[in-house]
Amino acid sequence: MNLEQAAKQLEALGNPTRLAIYRTLVRAGHAGLPVGQVQERLGIAASTLSHHLHRLILTGLVTQERHATSLICRAVYPAMNDLVGFLVNECCADAGCASTSTAA
Repeated sequence: MNLEQAAKQLEALGNPTRLAIYRTLVRAGHAGLPVGQVQERLGIAASTLSHHLHRLILTGLVTQERHATSLICRAVYPAMNDLVGFLVNECCADAGCASTSTAA
């Protein structure tokens, strides 16, 4: 994952409503949830939900798929794992340098 993509996804998740939507979809598992259930669980207006879902879809964190009359929303787990990995993969990578400079 590149820095720009990570920044866009983190910016999208920086909104409390979008973060709540995303966490709801992550909790739902691979089956996802119909838009109506997401709306009921979070108690937000349909237009507000649509706006925020669109932003999550544009950043690649969420997908939507139509099943008959329902629109199913799903968290994109590989994207979530890539973002988390981007944040933690280099954790303490420079610790050796910091320890050396402290000792000197």
